[in-house]
Amino acid sequence: MKSLIHKVAIVTGASSGIGRATAKLFAQKGAKVVVAARRQKELDILVDEIKREGGEAKALAGDVKKESYAKALVEFAVQEYGSLDIAFNNAGTLGACNATPDISLEAWNDTINTNLTSAFLGAKYQLPAMLKSGGSLIFTSSFVGYTIGMPQKADYAASKAGMIGLTKALAGEYGSSGIRVNALLPGGTDTPMNEEFGNSPEVIEFVKNMHALKRTATSEEIAQSALYLASDASSFTTGTAMLVDGGVSICKT
Repeated sequence: MKSLIHKVAIVTGASSGIGRATAKLFAQKGAKVVVAARRQKELDILVDEIKREGGEAKALAGDVKKESYAKALVEFAVQEYGSLDIAFNNAGTLGACNATPDISLEAWNDTINTNLTSAFLGAKYQLPAMLKSGGSLIFTSSFVGYTIGMPQKADYAASKAGMIGLTKALAGEYGSSGIRVNALLPGGTDTPMNEEFGNSPEVIEFVKNMHALKRTATSEEIAQSALYLASDASSFTTGTAMLVDGGVSICKT
C-alpha cells in the first residue's frame, strides 16, 4: 500500500545513511521527493535509483546551514510538485568528539549550526508552506543528550537536545493548523557517519553491546520509523521524542 501517495516530501542529508534510505522509502510509498545534501553527484545517483524503481524525485544541492538554501528548498518543492506535505530535517554532524575544554568555539558553532540552526531554518520556511493543508515535520535528534550523557559529545548533545525543545515548541504552536512535529531519536546505526565514531572491531562491538538488542540498526530500519511519523498512521502523534534506539536508553548490561 502506498501510504504517501500524492504527498510531497523534502529529505535533507539524503546523500547517504538514514536520509538516503528514507528518501528511497518515501518514494516507494508514493511520495514525490526533493532530496537535499551538499554533494550533487551523490544526489543525482539517488534520484536515478528512485526513478529506476518507479518513483519521483528531484535534487537540489546546498548547505543546510544557509538560510537561503532552506528557503530555496521549499520554493523548489512547491514549484516542481505544487505543495509541501512532509519535511524530514535529517542532515547533521557528529561534531568535535573532544573533551569539552578542547572544543573550539568554531567547532561548537559549526555543530550547533549544522544540527540545530539548520533544523530551525528548515522549519522557518517549511511550516508556512504546510499551512494550506497540514503536514508532518520531522527532525532527527538523538538519545545522546536526552537519555544518556556521553563523554566528549557536549556540542553534539546540546544540539540534539535543542532539537527536542524546538520540536515541542513547534508542535504546540502549529498543532491547531494541522501540522504535526516530531523528533526521531535513532540508536547506533550502520551509516558512514557512525563509522566516524569508530570502526575498529573493538569499538563496533562496544557500541553493539550498549544496546539491549546487542546490535546496531540499519538505515532502512530507521527509515521505517520516519515513514510512520510522515504518514497518516501517526495522525495523533505530535510533540514526541520518539526513541528508535534498540534499547540503548534502558540497557545497563
